[in-house]
Parts: sequence; C-alpha cells; structure tokens
Amino acid sequence: MSGRIVLGPNQYGKAECRLVKVTRVSTGSTDEQRHVIEDLNVTTQLRGDFEACHTAGDNSQVVATDTQKNTVYAFAKEYGVHSPERFLVTLGDHFVGSFPWVTGGEFSAEQYAWERINDHDHSFVRSGRETRTCTVTLDGDETSVVSGLRDCTILKSTGSEFHGFPRDRYTTLAETTDRILATSLTATWRYTGTDHDFDALYAGIRGVLLQTFADLHSLALQQTIFEMGKAVLERYDEVAEVSLSCPNKHHFLVDLEPFGLDNPGEVFVAADRPYGLIQATVLREDSP
Repeated sequence: MSGRIVLGPNQYGKAECRLVKVTRVSTGSTDEQRHVIEDLNVTTQLRGDFEACHTAGDNSQVVATDTQKNTVYAFAKEYGVHSPERFLVTLGDHFVGSFPWVTGGEFSAEQYAWERINDHDHSFVRSGRETRTCTVTLDGDETSVVSGLRDCTILKSTGSEFHGFPRDRYTTLAETTDRILATSLTATWRYTGTDHDFDALYAGIRGVLLQTFADLHSLALQQTIFEMGKAVLERYDEVAEVSLSCPNKHHFLVDLEPFGLDNPGEVFVAADRPYGLIQATVLREDSP
C-alpha cells in the first residue's frame, strides 16, 4: 500500500471547565442580597489550521487550552451566563473572531439545577432532576445550536400497552394492555437560528415533552417518542428537529401466587438491565 500520510480532521480544547457563577441581586436592603446560581460544565474544542503543530511541533497557532479555560471564566464575569446557549455562542464568536486561523469549533455545556431551600436567599439544594445540555458548533459562517436534556427519569403507572408483536420460538414476553412505562429521557433539539430566548424555549420544550408523555395513551415506546418530538415541532417553529433516546426501564409484575397473594398490578420489580433502547429523530421534511 502506498500514498502520502496526511493529517485528517482534528480539534482540541479544554474539557469540563466547572463554572459556578453567583449573581447577587439587591433585595432593597443594604444588608441583604438574593443570590442566583448558574452551574455549568463547559468544554471548548477549536477547529482550524493546526497542521504545523501536529506535523512539525510548531505551536505558533495553538491557542493554549489553558487560555481557553481562562476565557470561559473571564467571560462569565464580563458578560454573564444568562443561558448556556448564549454563553457558548459568545465564546465561539470570540475565538473565531480573535484568531484568523481558527475557522470554527464545538462548544458544549451541561447545566446543573439548584433549588432554594425554603425560598432562602442564599441557600440551595442540588435537585435530582435532569441535566440541561447544549452544543454550539461554528463552521465558517454557519452556527448551529443544539440544546437538550438527559437523565430525565419519567414514569406512568398505567395508560401504556404493548401487544401485536411477532412471535417465534424464542418469544416469551407476554402481551399486555396495561403496564408501567418508564424511561430515562435523553432529548436534543436543533434550533433554526441563534437569536432566541433560550431559557424560555428550554422550559417550554421540556414542558411539551413531559406533557405529551403523560397524556398520550401509549401503544409502544416508539409511538410515544415520535409523538413527543412531533408535539415540539408543532408548537415551536424555532426548532428544526428533535432527537430522542429512551431506554425502557422495565417493571415486571411479581408473582405472589406462591405466597397465596393476588397481585392485580400493584407490586413490581424494577429491572435495570438488559433493557430495550428506543431512539428516533423527528424532523420537518424541508429541514436543512
């Protein structure tokens, strides 16, 4: 085999910059302030002309990962966070605009939720809900914003069926017209632009996803996730596509007959593995 060996696609940056921003808001008293916490895990990845560094060890165009980390913290102070989407777009624009050889990059963040303890001004408890996610990709003049959530565990204790599937010699699963449907939802959605109220959209889209899950009488988890994505696209023109990944958190009815007990859909065993994994993307037909 012959042919010149060349450098392929590459990117680099600083991973998992843990950023906690405390904003102090006056409550009208000189002695008291109400604190707001924004807790992010930020990763920067630059793309561009970095061939000389890889092939010759020439670092003249390498924006140090430590510089990228420092920029994350400095920008949190100078510009604030506001929303992970807006913060990442600001970061990406800075690197592409400040260094001519940087042509783009991928900038991602996870945002962790804190709740006030009894509405206290500056005491919080880390909530056990889902993690908000965001990835901003810059490529030339194009900017793509993909937001989402993960580890959102949801369950409905009725209103779910599963039957009519093919059977062969290896099929043992019983058909059911009433079961527990539970999953740990991971969802991402791509926006059609960058000039949005991302916090309001996140709250609204999250609400539509959960409400659809709750309201739909499900014949299969596949049907449920399609309807969840469809509902978001019908409600929000700002969204081009929705991708959902749902592991089926199985709950199996426990056989209590050996103990002389009836079990009419009351006692279940929760099985964590193996599990069905259902994934789909729902998009507009004319989506770019």
